[in-house]
Amino acid sequence: MRPTAHYLAETEAHVYALAIAASVLLAFFPFLTVMMSLCRDVLRWHAAEQAIQLALQDQFAGDVGQYVAYHLGLGQWYIPKLSFTSMFLLLFTANGVFEPLEVALNRAWGVTTNRSYLKNQAISLGLILACGTLALLSLMVGALGRQFLAHAPGFLSSMALFLQRLVFNLAAVPFSIFALFLVYWLLPNRKVNPARVAPVAIVVGLILEALKYLNLMLNSAIHEKLDREYRIFEYSVTILLWSFVAALIVLAGAHWTARHDTPDPLS
Repeated sequence: MRPTAHYLAETEAHVYALAIAASVLLAFFPFLTVMMSLCRDVLRWHAAEQAIQLALQDQFAGDVGQYVAYHLGLGQWYIPKLSFTSMFLLLFTANGVFEPLEVALNRAWGVTTNRSYLKNQAISLGLILACGTLALLSLMVGALGRQFLAHAPGFLSSMALFLQRLVFNLAAVPFSIFALFLVYWLLPNRKVNPARVAPVAIVVGLILEALKYLNLMLNSAIHEKLDREYRIFEYSVTILLWSFVAALIVLAGAHWTARHDTPDPLS
């Protein structure tokens, strides 16, 4: 692990992670808007809307999750019907996540030539659609679990909130791992053996899941610090910081896998 730890201490890794985190911040609310509009206007599934709010409060502990979930829950007055503007903003900003991520993964795998801008946009679009579909499927599974628990017997209804979070987490982790697998496998500008990146996708997915509980433990101290230093920008900075940490973890997984690369027919 020492070479990977040394890589994470390099300025280059921090530059990539910060670029990815900034793009995540830009894509965050357009993504939520599109997902909420799909669930409300296309699927007309109120349980799926509630699953999105539950996911936000589970992902971001304390005031940040409550703040975003509250504004998403204001209904049609706040979240407009699905529009091409929201879709364009989502695709444009989300593509920005994969540009620095591709460069970072290429660097980890020793690839000296990046894709052209148009090729990067094409594969990024495919990954956005794939990851968005996985996110929607995860929300649908969470919504089904929520509906089931709403009609559960009395001894289960008393634990409804805990069980809802448990069902959502159990549903979300496999989808998150599969999304990471697709990124590790398809985004580098070279052929990568899928069997080589599958284990690290599982490990990184579980570490990112554990990161949520670390956020929960440190929430009070972080909130106090950021509120004092950033005031009205506290929530944006919180999303940016945790995205930065998550990006470093993803890059560490890529670096660790590439270091153990051995020649094979797909290389």
